[in-house]
Amino acid sequence: MNKNLWLLAACQGLFLTNNVVFIAINGLVGWKLAPLGWMATLPVMAYVVGGALSTGLVAKVQMRFGRKVSFQLGLVVALLSALLCAYAAAGQNFWLLCTATLVAGYYNANANLYRFAAAELSAAKSREKAVSLVLAGGLLGAVLGPYLAARTRDVFPVAFAGAYVALAVVALLAIALLSFIEFAPPTVPSATHSARPLRQIMRQPIFIVAAVSGALGYGVMNLLMAATPIAMQQCGLPFSDAAQVLQWHVIGMFAPGFFTGHLIKRFGALPVMGIGVALLLACILVALSGIELHQFLVALFLLGVGWNFLFTGSTTLSLSAYGPQEKDAAQGALNFFVFMTLALSSFSSGVLVTTSGWTILNYGSLIPVVLTGIALVWLANHLKSVRPATA
Repeated sequence: MNKNLWLLAACQGLFLTNNVVFIAINGLVGWKLAPLGWMATLPVMAYVVGGALSTGLVAKVQMRFGRKVSFQLGLVVALLSALLCAYAAAGQNFWLLCTATLVAGYYNANANLYRFAAAELSAAKSREKAVSLVLAGGLLGAVLGPYLAARTRDVFPVAFAGAYVALAVVALLAIALLSFIEFAPPTVPSATHSARPLRQIMRQPIFIVAAVSGALGYGVMNLLMAATPIAMQQCGLPFSDAAQVLQWHVIGMFAPGFFTGHLIKRFGALPVMGIGVALLLACILVALSGIELHQFLVALFLLGVGWNFLFTGSTTLSLSAYGPQEKDAAQGALNFFVFMTLALSSFSSGVLVTTSGWTILNYGSLIPVVLTGIALVWLANHLKSVRPATA
């Protein structure tokens, strides 16, 4: 870990603070303001739809101006959109809240590239550990996010308006930290190493499985996490319990980052991703066992750890699918698949938990988890068949 990686890990933590607060309060604010109950998680969905719509623009900005300018621009959008969210909450305007979170998606698309930037700020032999350790910076979000949501809930007469203002302050702090990070200059096109067309990169089995596992793993995590505050309120549990559950969930997401990179370095990405799938299955089984506080807490903690193993593994796996000249387009495509899946899961989360309930939501989560496991087995068999042919 060098200075740049430590600072980037701190920025990752502040980014997750933003996300945790959004997840903790957007569904509840949406539930209060939405014309219909099933629209409750539309503000959550708007955040990831905004991210999906921004991936192409973010890739172009990074190619033209480099990582630093792009990341700074994302944080400026985070600052302005948080203030707009506060204004929408204070004015009880549901559609303005959705618009504000849609705009905030540009920051989401930017900050989701921190993990790829981490690999570029370390030696090639240590990039697995660099990705994992920067993701571990999300622990800051695990502590700060629920604390901010709970402590600023009633700062203003309108519930949670203060939480959005607090996120604007978080964005200012991240801007200050980012100014000290020294990123590599934008990649200059090389005549000897021309970039392949994106469709050719995307046809590779490694890219396909990295995209599928990253998107579906993130989608399942978001599906259950976004529904949890509403489900717990439906079960008669107070917001303080929901904040505690989300806190342990985010700890589960990022605490393993201190050793996930070591596991991937020793055993390979696919075995670690397989453990992630098993942990997601365990999460669903615990969630189906009951609706007491301890069951929500254990299930969401397992969900976080499973996501960490699967997402860190898929990110590391994807690094071998493209070269330096191709990274912006390839990473933009990977993020696009993640965001589109997140958009679908955010919408489905609100609809299912408010119309069908927590149990049906968990049964539905089994489908993408099983599909991810099948994809991992397929790639493992493919790589075994290819190695003898190339030996």
